[in-house]
Amino acid sequence: MQNGLQKYGIAALTLCLLAACSKTPDGILSEKEMQAVELDIQLAKAMISVENKQFADSLQRAELFQSVFRKHGITQAVYDSSLIWYGRNLDIYMDIYDRILKDLNERQNALGDVQASAAPVSTQDSVDIWPRRSFVRLEPRAAFNGVTFDIRPEVNYSSGSSFVLSMSVWGMDQLKAQQPEIRICADLGDTTVVVNDKVRKDGYHETVLKTIPTKRVKRVYGYIFLNNAGLYYHKVYLNNLTLIKYNYGRELPNVKPADVQPKAVAE
Repeated sequence: MQNGLQKYGIAALTLCLLAACSKTPDGILSEKEMQAVELDIQLAKAMISVENKQFADSLQRAELFQSVFRKHGITQAVYDSSLIWYGRNLDIYMDIYDRILKDLNERQNALGDVQASAAPVSTQDSVDIWPRRSFVRLEPRAAFNGVTFDIRPEVNYSSGSSFVLSMSVWGMDQLKAQQPEIRICADLGDTTVVVNDKVRKDGYHETVLKTIPTKRVKRVYGYIFLNNAGLYYHKVYLNNLTLIKYNYGRELPNVKPADVQPKAVAE
């Protein structure tokens, strides 16, 4: 009888400990479940980026994401609710995202020395040329509180190419004094076209750079930077970073371009 009570007590204690360790409420994906789903979501986004023609239709993209939800036995409503909950608990979500990045890096390393984009993209339309990882954390303790990029295609991008830098932003609601600065530059040989922009609020953000129709693009470079060093400890998260190259004449997303400043290159 005593052994039975001991076993019952151990079982009850185990259940209590499990309940105490559970960080997510009912109806929200656990950390392990969220990590698995988000990993497949990132892979699906990579497929869309590489096979942009195959997934040009929004219905095709939606069906791809639905296949991810079916694989994990959840609905989009559950995923969306979980994403909102993790968005309010960013420290937990960032731990998950770090594990996802580690997993993706291990998969890429297992393939050997593979270029991020093996196919030529100079003449392709609606292709993602972002060379860095899709997630950036801006924090005062960082050696450089931002990210730089410098893209030099083997063959110049087509004349009049446009570039759209997009991202999802978290953490701006608590940051009033400073705003992340964005600069995108396109080297056209004898001219450099520059766009300057700022991130002012949480949510989806786009910065558009249009070049000159008669000139090919030799290089695209720039940075995202937050100058809040020495003020107080606060993080801003940039997720789902993409830099989409559009061919000349292509209708761009319905956003207002930032201040474009053409500048002559110094000899």
